[in-house]
Amino acid sequence: METTTIGFIGLGLIGGSIAKAIKKFHPDYQILAYNRTRETLEDAIFDGIVDIACDEKDSKFALCDYIFLCATVDYNIECLKWLKGLIRPGCILTDVGSVKGEIHREITNLSMASYIIGGHPMAGSEKTGYSYSSDHLIENAYYILTPSEEAGLDKIGRYTELVSSIGALPMILTWEEHDYITAAVSHLPHVIAASLVNLVHKLDSPDEHMKSIAAGGFKDITRIASSSPYMWQQICLENPENLSKVLDEFIRLIVQAKYLIDQKDGNGLYQMFANSREYRDSIDDTASGPIKKNYSLYCDILDETGAIATIATILSMNNINLKNIGIIHNREFDEGVLKIDFYDERAMKNAAEQLRKRNYIIYER
Repeated sequence: METTTIGFIGLGLIGGSIAKAIKKFHPDYQILAYNRTRETLEDAIFDGIVDIACDEKDSKFALCDYIFLCATVDYNIECLKWLKGLIRPGCILTDVGSVKGEIHREITNLSMASYIIGGHPMAGSEKTGYSYSSDHLIENAYYILTPSEEAGLDKIGRYTELVSSIGALPMILTWEEHDYITAAVSHLPHVIAASLVNLVHKLDSPDEHMKSIAAGGFKDITRIASSSPYMWQQICLENPENLSKVLDEFIRLIVQAKYLIDQKDGNGLYQMFANSREYRDSIDDTASGPIKKNYSLYCDILDETGAIATIATILSMNNINLKNIGIIHNREFDEGVLKIDFYDERAMKNAAEQLRKRNYIIYER
């Protein structure tokens, strides 16, 4: 039986995670890759993820059944131009970008629509680069497919099966639908988070009391403001019409909230918060969305020497990997003073079980 060959151009957080997931679920698949940073490519070969290292514009991409474009949008578009005369007819060409309009317009200009099925795994992190990639980043995440009108049902079916086989949840949309939806649920939240952080920075006094108190809930809801400035600059420039449209509606709602506060409209304020709670609670929590979940526990501990080390030792003895651990001084809700972050839900649940067995009071987020 002929081996399935998959090519990658770019091995950052998303490209690296998809490649790792493919190797995890399909160890017999052959992966070849090119990355502008050679050290990253060497790391992927050492990890057993990449089988064949490629040069830029390498003719070996002609062997591929799938090619994932995982670089910046401008570089992906440059790749289309030389791939056009190289890839074989049955190859599926895809990208992983957060905005689809630009690449879909370009493939139309290049008469390559029969090859293209746009792809966007709705998962990510405030961290970037291959070193932060993982084989479970896209697990249970929606993976949006935006096939061109000329992509046949056979190719759409094959790509859907591949996405399902690596643990993601395929969803088919037009590229226009995709760009409008992500403007609201992915791009706008990053603009809001950055604006909130900049607001506190602007309003804070020289002694930075706001910054000190901002630990806890404020830091949680603005976590994505730590994402790559270059990446989000590019996303905003690539999807300006849709982002401007949803910003107009958001600004209208903010002005409405200000009016309710200025008028001391208790009923209106209550309804605003009640409506948001009801809708948020109705959102399915079993699948990952465009903003990566933060898996955290809060634990009540005594302020004594060795308290944190004891907990870290308990978790280490049970092979539970920590992402971060530390004391917080702004205790919101009924949560404990020690915050422990994990890479995934399984580690968080296991940690909660082990610590409760030892009579620690645990609050899950």
